Amino acid sequence: MKSLPDFDPVGVVAKPGAAGAKPVLRQLLGILRRHGIRTLCDPQTSKLLGERGKARTLPALTQTVKLLIVLGGDGTLLGVARAMSERTVPVLGVNLGKLGFLTETTLEEVDSVLSHVLEGTFEMEERMMLKVQVLRGRKAIASSRLLNEVVINKSALARILELDVRIDGQFVAIYHADGLIVATPTGSTAYSLSAGGPIVLPAMKAFCITPICPHALTNRPLVVPDTVTIQVTLESDSQDVYCTLDGQMGLPLKAGDRLRVRKSNVGLPLIVPHPRNYFDVLRKKLRWGAR
Repeated sequence: MKSLPDFDPVGVVAKPGAAGAKPVLRQLLGILRRHGIRTLCDPQTSKLLGERGKARTLPALTQTVKLLIVLGGDGTLLGVARAMSERTVPVLGVNLGKLGFLTETTLEEVDSVLSHVLEGTFEMEERMMLKVQVLRGRKAIASSRLLNEVVINKSALARILELDVRIDGQFVAIYHADGLIVATPTGSTAYSLSAGGPIVLPAMKAFCITPICPHALTNRPLVVPDTVTIQVTLESDSQDVYCTLDGQMGLPLKAGDRLRVRKSNVGLPLIVPHPRNYFDVLRKKLRWGAR
């Protein structure tokens, strides 16, 4: 007889201010109570439910719970992934937004999908994450773990950037472009795709290096193994140049600043509620291959 997975307690995180979040939260909590499972929430979700006394920060939440349910859109899940502790837990994304590449479960599916997950009927995908450091001289001025991508880009009025790219210390090229993206396979369908980068299947162990509006026809996206260390140095003395992390956090860069990117030592265990073909997701979400 198959034993049921032990998911007690479950953490619940909702997008702040999301329309319709509260009734779905109540629905989720009801399902979990019927299965005899305790729940813990982050401060904003607890405030939405009027249960502030049970709140825990995201890092503390991931150190305590055995399953994390994220209610919102892909941006909400990206923020959760970035805030996770070294102890990762399985994540189930419930979509309140429009696209929902990572938060695949729809509101109509919540009851049946969550019941199946609690009964052990699901698949798990380990999504690779990247670790990025921003170095200024000998000092690391920022460090973060990301699920999608790190981007160097300029403001609308800044000059073209000169970016020195090296892989494992070997010189690759000087990119003359509006910016550069280093993306994981998960992030290959986000900003990198919009900039002309390839679609990389989530199971691939690789990084995409995609220039943004390169000023040379020979500068094309590059796919490299996830075992390498990528270093990007801002050579030009342009103003209003920024490093953006998963599209949600940014910091200004100066000439000589370096980005050091490598595979994170932890990934994101993403629950796939039902067997599905990744190309079906591409066709549904991006109308990939449609005429």
